[in-house]
Amino acid sequence: MATKTKSTKQESVVLKDYESVIIFTPVLSDEQLKEAVAKYRNLITEAGGELVHEENWGLTKLAYPIQKKSTGFYHIYEFKSATSFVSSLELAFRRDERIMRFLTTSLDKDALIYNQRKRNGEFNQNKNKQQEAAKK
Repeated sequence: MATKTKSTKQESVVLKDYESVIIFTPVLSDEQLKEAVAKYRNLITEAGGELVHEENWGLTKLAYPIQKKSTGFYHIYEFKSATSFVSSLELAFRRDERIMRFLTTSLDKDALIYNQRKRNGEFNQNKNKQQEAAKK
């Protein structure tokens, strides 16, 4: 299900599913990158969100130059949070000079199923079978 209700005595908050893709500048050291990633991980969890999955794609070539840079560190967060939190998260992204681009999308039920299947490795099984057949 796409939404989850977190209830307390005072109010109930509906948690929606989101995915944020962030491109960090390639001039960051490993320590600086880990610090930046941890900052946003903590920001999500401290605001009452739930981190579902996190993926680091590493240094990747960009399709077109951004800020005169042709590569960037891609990082993806899949999380559940209140709808009001997304605007404050994106504001933090905009204020951070280490971030070149970001995109936060709301996930529907089909996207949740796709992401779960991707995490389980269902899409790579055909490639593995083809590679094994080619070796024989």
